[in-house]
Amino acid sequence: MTDDMRTAATDPAGTTAGADPAGTDAEADRSGTGPAGPADRPGAPASAPPDPAETTVQPGPSAAAPSALPALGVPADRVLEEIRALRAADRPTHGGRLFAYVYDPAVPGLDELTSAAHAASAHVNGLDPTAFPSLLAMENALVGAAVTLLGGGPGTAAPDAVGSVTSGGTESLILAVKAARDARPEVAEPRIVVPVSAHAAFAKAAHYLRVALDAVPVSPRTLRPEVADVAAAIRPETVLVACSAPSYAHGVVDPVEGIAAVAAQAGVRCHVDACFGGWTLPYLRRLGMPVPRFDLSVPGVTSISVDLHKYAYAPKGVSVLLHRDPALRAPQYFAFADWPGYTMINPVIASTRSGGPIAAAYAALRHLGDAGYVELVGRTVEAVRYLAAGVRSVEGLRLMAEPESTVVCFTSTDPGLDLFVLVDELTARGWHTQPQMAYGDLPASVHLTVTASVAPRVAEFGPDLADAVAATRATGPVRLPAELLSLAAGLSPDALTSELVAGLAEGLGLGGGGLPDRLATVNTLLNAASPALRERLLIEFVGLLQRPTY
Repeated sequence: MTDDMRTAATDPAGTTAGADPAGTDAEADRSGTGPAGPADRPGAPASAPPDPAETTVQPGPSAAAPSALPALGVPADRVLEEIRALRAADRPTHGGRLFAYVYDPAVPGLDELTSAAHAASAHVNGLDPTAFPSLLAMENALVGAAVTLLGGGPGTAAPDAVGSVTSGGTESLILAVKAARDARPEVAEPRIVVPVSAHAAFAKAAHYLRVALDAVPVSPRTLRPEVADVAAAIRPETVLVACSAPSYAHGVVDPVEGIAAVAAQAGVRCHVDACFGGWTLPYLRRLGMPVPRFDLSVPGVTSISVDLHKYAYAPKGVSVLLHRDPALRAPQYFAFADWPGYTMINPVIASTRSGGPIAAAYAALRHLGDAGYVELVGRTVEAVRYLAAGVRSVEGLRLMAEPESTVVCFTSTDPGLDLFVLVDELTARGWHTQPQMAYGDLPASVHLTVTASVAPRVAEFGPDLADAVAATRATGPVRLPAELLSLAAGLSPDALTSELVAGLAEGLGLGGGGLPDRLATVNTLLNAASPALRERLLIEFVGLLQRPTY
């Protein structure tokens, strides 16, 4: 790793070599040489192409793309210019000011390397591993790396651990549920048990696979489920118990050892969803943080998933689903020979798969190496501490939990400090955060996913947060008409029509295919709605956005 990475790991507020001292040059963090350097890759550019969204503070209205199928083909440079113009409306993917959706390590040269690796294997098809053994070799290497990091492999309690590379955490979780369901064909109405804080992809898996979902509450104090509540939720029809390490919403690690023990006692599989930040937990432990056991080293854990396109800093979309042994993995597979064509065998959901993401992930892991991840996680955790201290310093804000991983999550204790207005004020200052709605006994909150690229910018956040809080108090809370709040609280999702949603969207400034500069009113309305109504509203609204252009 380079000296500038070492500097950033020890000084979260420091700038990397070549970076703008004022912290305004996002591109400086991605130029120069990487851990192996462009010299090791002949012909590699010295810096990444400019990110069209880098200088964009707030996305504008969604622009329509030109016709995707013109009568005559368009020159390549013009096509790329059109894409860059469309990208200008996006959130910035680099620069350390986006606390959701993207994962940027700010490692010089990594973008160029992974893009080149992606291009080299983009047209390789993962459908048949015997036709393209390069892809199988890289998949096996990625699985081996994940097994080793997550407590398995030779000489461990899970020496026979195996896995599959998927397109993302959602696919990994769907397959974990499928494997558990199909392993118990005698269960006519299978069920899974998860905490309410489990990722929504479990609900998606249950919906797709027609499995009942039993959600266990979490403590408002610890944000974790009680092991006794999990045990009580297990029924004879339960085929899987799941937990998070860490949870997405709050970044806390569930009591995996206790949950796995009660699952094993009941003869039920236990899956650990480590997709979000699980890649960082072993490194956090090595850096001295008190990380509880959560992986294949825990008796009773039968499967675990981790996303490489998050904190392994691979391009999207690559995740790994691990099983303790091949027999546990077998029901995940799908094979079909009862038709005139080729015999289909799919380890994952997709049949045809581009080799690009897998090759890019392989390149990222090889380039960064174990030592590189130690430094990146060290840089990240220092940024987390700095951000958490900034939140603690503001009267009226409270951390939802002391940071255990790479998440800072906070709420408001002051009725005059409207979180949704605060999110808008932070956005206006170039910080893109993620609002989370109230749920049960849990208040609305603001979520920050912290990556290594935040470190050079972290000193700017505290003053901007204080300034945003002052502006929020001056603005005051959003006041929706009482009749609208009553409607949101009492309206049945079945009573919604597309016309009603379209009119509501227009009234809230959501018409025209774009979003208004400020979303506090929209978020306040969604927060007042029941989860079921919120789901229906968003389904209808996204349906309005996704319309063909010609």
